[in-house]
Amino acid sequence: MSTVKTGPVAPPTDTTDPEEFSTWTGKARRWVLTILPPEKLLPEDQPSYVASWIYVFGMGAIASLVVIIASGVVLSLNGPSWWHLSSLGHFVNSTHLWSVEFFFLFMVVHLWGKYWMAAWRGGRALTWITGVISFAVSIGAAFTGYLLQTNFESEWISFEAKDALNAAGIGAWFNVANVGQMFMWHITLLPLAVAAIVALHVLLVRKHGVVPPLDAAETDAQLVASHQATSSEAGK
Repeated sequence: MSTVKTGPVAPPTDTTDPEEFSTWTGKARRWVLTILPPEKLLPEDQPSYVASWIYVFGMGAIASLVVIIASGVVLSLNGPSWWHLSSLGHFVNSTHLWSVEFFFLFMVVHLWGKYWMAAWRGGRALTWITGVISFAVSIGAAFTGYLLQTNFESEWISFEAKDALNAAGIGAWFNVANVGQMFMWHITLLPLAVAAIVALHVLLVRKHGVVPPLDAAETDAQLVASHQATSSEAGK
């Protein structure tokens, strides 16, 4: 009769595949982590060609958008009488206007710069398309904003635009002379659309990375060289 020697019992191991989820929340988390892992969402290092003015203009557009939304909220809460008659209202209204001007300036420079850099290379076509769409939607947001100035200029713009929209056959539905309708489009629908598209654009940039210059390899040689130099100094 033989005996079997037994050692210490090992703790049970979980053999469940962490990638297998039975709930929709777990499947959604797996999908998000597969599409956009944390090291891409919040990277530690960036390629050296990110240090370019073309990306500064892109971030300038996002910063201007933040100022636009913040100043627009203040204007919508206080109403036309405040921004027409109050000195502080004049200042906030001017801040809102000039942030829009800077937004379009930065956006145009960024879009044209990325166009000449062929930013759609390497599977980045959707990234480029979302940038163009955000610019187009921003034009509509700016147009409805001009209609809400509640002065003679906005009145003239609205009725001239109404004639054009009536000729196109959509003036009965999109009535630019209706201040309430334009107010809803300008402070709710179009800003949400612009913010959502810009957020998607930034996520796509994080997912695919910034496009390398046309004359550069896919890997950033300068960044690799700096890492090798740092490692060699640490090993001495």
